Amino acid sequence: MVTGRKRIYLDACCLNRPFDDQAQDRIRLESEAVLLILDKLERGAWQWIGSDVLFFEIEKAPDLDRRRRVRLLAEGVHHRVPLRKGEVERAKQLESLGFFSYDALHLACAEKGGAQVFLTTDDHFLRVASRHLKKIKVRVENPLRWIEKEVAK
Repeated sequence: MVTGRKRIYLDACCLNRPFDDQAQDRIRLESEAVLLILDKLERGAWQWIGSDVLFFEIEKAPDLDRRRRVRLLAEGVHHRVPLRKGEVERAKQLESLGFFSYDALHLACAEKGGAQVFLTTDDHFLRVASRHLKKIKVRVENPLRWIEKEVAK
C-alpha cells in the first residue's frame, strides 16, 4: 500500500450517486463532489481503498446498465481489501452499534485497509457513525461536506 497519500473508501452509495436523478440540488451537488473525488483518485492524488464487499454489492444492482457503469468506476480502486474472518467479526461488532450489515462490512474493510476517511451519502450510516466516533477507526463523512473541507485547506 502506498503511503503519504490520503486513503479514501467510497461506498456503493457514492459510486451510484452520479447516476441518480439529478433533479434535487443535494443529489446534483453530491454527484459533483463524488466526480471530483474520483478525478483526484484517478490522477493519483489520493489512494482509493475498496473491498470485496463493494464489488459484491455492485454486482447485486438490478439495473444492468447502472451496474456496468458503477463497475467501470470501481475499476479505479487502488487497493482491494478481501473479506476475511476478521472483517466479518468486526462487522458483527459494528452491527451491534446500529450499522446495517452491508455498512458494517464496508466499514470493517475500510478500517482493515487503513482508510483515513469513509465517504457515503447514506444518512442513516452517517448518523450512526456520528454517535460512535470513538468506537470506529475511520472518519465517516458525506462526500460533499468532506470535499468542501479539503478545498478549504
